Amino acid sequence: MSRVGYQRDQAARQGLKFYESSHRYKLDGEWVPGVTTILGCLDKPVIPKWAASQVAEYVADNPDGIETLRGLGRGPMIQALKGIPWEKRDRAGVRGNILHDYAEQLLNGEEIDVDDEHVPVMEAALTFMDEWQIEPLLVEAPVASREHRWAGTLDLIAKYRDPRTGAEGVAIFDWKSGKAIYPEYAWQFNAYAHAEFALVDGQEKPLPECEAAFGVQIRADGFDVYPMAFGPDIYEEFLNIRRTFDAVKRGRGDWKRPGSGYVGIAIQTNNDNGSAA
Repeated sequence: MSRVGYQRDQAARQGLKFYESSHRYKLDGEWVPGVTTILGCLDKPVIPKWAASQVAEYVADNPDGIETLRGLGRGPMIQALKGIPWEKRDRAGVRGNILHDYAEQLLNGEEIDVDDEHVPVMEAALTFMDEWQIEPLLVEAPVASREHRWAGTLDLIAKYRDPRTGAEGVAIFDWKSGKAIYPEYAWQFNAYAHAEFALVDGQEKPLPECEAAFGVQIRADGFDVYPMAFGPDIYEEFLNIRRTFDAVKRGRGDWKRPGSGYVGIAIQTNNDNGSAA
């Protein structure tokens, strides 16, 4: 490649940028979807059931609050009840972010000042790190694939020793603060582990090679470690979902431009009574 061609290629490669406020990624100057956004195209039948249970539990547990809402009128009451699941989701998201922030500092060897309400959770995280003899290799790193146009941020790649079997290796770990570990997480972890590069101190670096993946569910009363399916075949499944994400996006089109997706603009014809057919 000529010097001019090399410079042009380097200029085109603007690198990976993560916009924390919107949790979006640009790769070489173009927006690319995040891994969790890509997985969002999958049907999640548990969510409607979860949302309905949150509203039902609130109604059963807060009779005084329900009476107060009833006094506001039907419309405002409905709006308030509809928002309950998402308020709870947002609070859980805040707790998850706090766990990630504290864990990142711990893994980087920093001293942290933990709020009293979060002490039990962080003690559980410390116990996990001690029992599994975690030696961090990569912590909270943005990763991406140029070939397949996606990006994300992994939690941890580390050396470990399984306390049950004594087996040692290198694996990708992901902190989870929710009540369950879902199958979709396997695709998430495999995507991160098979990224083409990680952004470390502003430089693109190859990732440590992983042999396994684990979801680490941290709670105030302890922790559980879940082995997840891992390997190139699982990553290939993620790439199929990546292609499905593009198909769904094309089909839905741009909501600002009617007819831009796979449903065209309605053909208006007048029938005998003057209404649209």
